[in-house]
Amino acid sequence: QVQLVESGGGLVQAGGSLRLSCAASLRTFSRHAMGWFRQAPGKEREFVAVIGWSGVNTYYADSVKGRFTISRDNAKNAVYLQMNSLEPEDTAVYYCAAHSLPTIYRTDAAVYDYWGQGTQVTVSS
Repeated sequence: QVQLVESGGGLVQAGGSLRLSCAASLRTFSRHAMGWFRQAPGKEREFVAVIGWSGVNTYYADSVKGRFTISRDNAKNAVYLQMNSLEPEDTAVYYCAAHSLPTIYRTDAAVYDYWGQGTQVTVSS
């Protein structure tokens, strides 16, 4: 059974930083692109970032570009999201997800095969 488990969420003041982690019990982890999505109350789930199989190729939503960094460690079956200069608008439940499509830069949640349960990030002003 595949499981993705996020951790690292919490409450932080605007301008602060958080690092989210996602541990995957996915045998073919190194052959999956890994993405982060978020969902704020009353809003649709939105794409945040995605990283390719090797960790070299990354793609970000414009709203987080320059502030967030996605990375992965295939030896640990883990993906991370370093979030700096956080803003109240970043408040949301953050989810990690995996897909195995050839095109890495997929922002459509529907194409992702596996999802975690989410971790809450709250940024106070």
